[in-house]
Amino acid sequence: MNEMYNMSIVTHYYGVLGILGVILLNIWMLNKAVDVQKYKRQMSLFTPIGSIAIGTIIFTGVVMMAAKHLDFSIENIAMIIFAIAIIVLEVKRAKTLKWLNPKVEGALEGFKKYAIKILAIETFLTISVSIWMWI
Repeated sequence: MNEMYNMSIVTHYYGVLGILGVILLNIWMLNKAVDVQKYKRQMSLFTPIGSIAIGTIIFTGVVMMAAKHLDFSIENIAMIIFAIAIIVLEVKRAKTLKWLNPKVEGALEGFKKYAIKILAIETFLTISVSIWMWI
């Protein structure tokens, strides 16, 4: 049981690094985007990668909670809220992109500002919760 818990901690850590990597890659792709249709296509291929990273963190967290006999500590509750917040923010960003009209002048620029704010919030949440857990 202890080995499973230790493996979950390591996997959880790499999942958090994966989330940060996905966020940074999203920012990079967003800054390089010049065409709405091409960006939508890129995101339709890339979004499942972000979902897998979030799923990895949630799954390893569940395994660790099971190993701790479902001990709901403040840290565990905070991480559950964090996961829900990241999922909600990603859904908002994806929904806005889905309804983005490529024929409107400056639509991508407006979306870039909105998406950068969401990605900055996600980065802040990920780093702040990570720092809190290391302390």
